[in-house]
Amino acid sequence: MKFACVVMCLAGAALAGCGTLPTAGPSASQVVDQAMVNGRPRFDLVDVNEHVVSTLLAQPAASFRNTFWRYGKPPNPKIQIGDTIEVSIWEAAGGGLFGGAATAAPVTTQTTTTAAAISGGSQKSGIPDQVVAPDGGISVPFAGRIPVAGHTPLEVQHIIEQRLSEKTIEPQVIVTVVKSERYSATVSGEVVNGARVPLSVAGDRLLDLIAEAGGAKAPIYETFVRLTRGGVTVTIPMVKLVSDPSENIYAWPGDVLTLIQVPRTFTVFGAAGQNNQIPFGAQRVTVADALAKSGGLQDSRADPSGVFLFRFEPARVVGALKARSLPIGPGGSSPVVYRFNLDDVDSYFLAQRFPIENKDIIYIANAPLTQLQKFFTLLSTITSPVVTGAVVKNATTP
Repeated sequence: MKFACVVMCLAGAALAGCGTLPTAGPSASQVVDQAMVNGRPRFDLVDVNEHVVSTLLAQPAASFRNTFWRYGKPPNPKIQIGDTIEVSIWEAAGGGLFGGAATAAPVTTQTTTTAAAISGGSQKSGIPDQVVAPDGGISVPFAGRIPVAGHTPLEVQHIIEQRLSEKTIEPQVIVTVVKSERYSATVSGEVVNGARVPLSVAGDRLLDLIAEAGGAKAPIYETFVRLTRGGVTVTIPMVKLVSDPSENIYAWPGDVLTLIQVPRTFTVFGAAGQNNQIPFGAQRVTVADALAKSGGLQDSRADPSGVFLFRFEPARVVGALKARSLPIGPGGSSPVVYRFNLDDVDSYFLAQRFPIENKDIIYIANAPLTQLQKFFTLLSTITSPVVTGAVVKNATTP
């Protein structure tokens, strides 16, 4: 009788402490209950179904094409203040302003193709390179101050030829922009060699600029491309830039292209094979992939109906889901908890399509009987020495 009383007392003490047994986190019902505390919503609880997955997949992603749709191929470049200009002048014969006495054309072989042999005594003079001054002009001997800023090289050629036509012998002029500070784009970032890349008249696309700067030096699925143009900045994965030709838009003068490396990860807690922060390791990861990467659900602990994904969603996604807006997260985003019921076979197909985003948290709740199992384990630990002692005592008592 005394032995039974002792066992009952120990069991009662263990039962009283059952509520304080350690757990990996809240149960599924506790997560649901905590969505609303004291009449105040703390997060939106969304049961994942076909509508939810379709809504998320339909959300527009950041896009260079859609943001900068007004920009096509940049116009032909015009000379700007600060550009370096080279001017070369030919005269039809010697004895002019820019040459000495007329000379006969030299004897040439079939492989000689010099301008002097072709033109029969024409003279060429090169004016030292000049930087376009703040007044927008350069100086040409015998032609005076030539306005060049805002003109194309061909237009400047015609202006100089017209100025020299009455002073030289049939002048021919070639104007070349040796260096242009403004008709270029900047490529920078931690995973690329920074460079200011001159733009060609034919037009350069974004991937051309990246190639000119030496290419990205990080895995493509961890690299993001950020384009700043006209005060607007858009960031997209480099995988999208490479795989979707429509995103590879023309570069414009003044563009700043920044390549950044973002190692994307998600975190798994609760009754999973491993609790850890796990890198994506791929371009796209779904909930099914994430559960597999974490070792799946533990048979002895997990509640298949209590798989939760925690995420801050922007206002447009919250509105599309017809959930409450709780703008307490970064940038006015709202906390949303998505619930998967893996007791339902259809949820596995949904998990295979549901995309994981950077910094998502997956929590797998313990099954309701887990605490009871812990209680019996604790009870066995407490009562086993008592039972063993009683058996030994009875065996040794004469």
